[in-house]
Amino acid sequence: MREGHPRREKGNNMTSDALRNAYQRDGFIVVPDLLGAVELSELREIIAELVAGAAAVDTHTAVYDLEPGHTRAEPKVRRIKTPHKVHPAFDSVVRRPAVMEVLARLLGPDLRLHSSKLNLKAARYGSPVEWHQDWAFYPHTNDDVLAVGVMLDDMDLENGPLLVTPGSHKGPVWNHHGADGRFCGLVDPAEIRTEIANAVPLTGRAGSMSFHHVRALHGSALNTSDRSRNLLLYGIAAADAWPLLGVGDFDEFNRALLSGTPTLEPRMTSVPVRLPLPPAAHEGSIYENQTGASHFYFKKAATQ
Repeated sequence: MREGHPRREKGNNMTSDALRNAYQRDGFIVVPDLLGAVELSELREIIAELVAGAAAVDTHTAVYDLEPGHTRAEPKVRRIKTPHKVHPAFDSVVRRPAVMEVLARLLGPDLRLHSSKLNLKAARYGSPVEWHQDWAFYPHTNDDVLAVGVMLDDMDLENGPLLVTPGSHKGPVWNHHGADGRFCGLVDPAEIRTEIANAVPLTGRAGSMSFHHVRALHGSALNTSDRSRNLLLYGIAAADAWPLLGVGDFDEFNRALLSGTPTLEPRMTSVPVRLPLPPAAHEGSIYENQTGASHFYFKKAATQ
């Protein structure tokens, strides 16, 4: 990783062409100050309440993905699942006009929300996420798909920011399967040494948002700082990008539109695809999937 690389921050005063050109070139952009202090304070209060609520559970639930070492006496949460369905404040963030404006520049006017998650990296033990491409988890009929990362805390190299390899969205889809032939949701680091060395951190002030392409290679390290690193993530797709693994609930699929109108005509493009089948031996979140691998890049906390 290029630790000395300057922060890849793209101002929200850039022209539409400049934003899109930077995104198409690198596979990511960072736009500062899309959330203000009031909104950040509200979201942090909600998160604190949710984490405190984990004191009532002993294992993963439909809402909580728990850190190794979690106890009721000392709740440790690494992910809130589908937060836009857990609290309306999370649903409203992605619908803010300033966010929708950036999304329209990158993907066009017809947009669908296909997923959300809130990854929580507590100080000193927040779990890493191994190198992967989102595309490996949910390939679509075209790759006009991206992830929005809402920085709820200031992010720097010490607290485990997102690391992305520039230009990797134009390359291959790496193998995300383990030695047993099952999907495990990570790439063997021995296969991507050059890509890891060229990765850059997406850092910025709280309230900034990153936008990374669904095929961009990325990961994030253990939080070694004394500060939290909470990242709210949304998966966004062009409305005519359909998941290759199928649509479970057609009405819900259409209700997930953020803008535009539904279509029964998926746009098909020539993009490389590897299906995440057979499914992971440890099904669940990406953290669970990745436990099925044999080789890892990032260090884990002592409790893990």
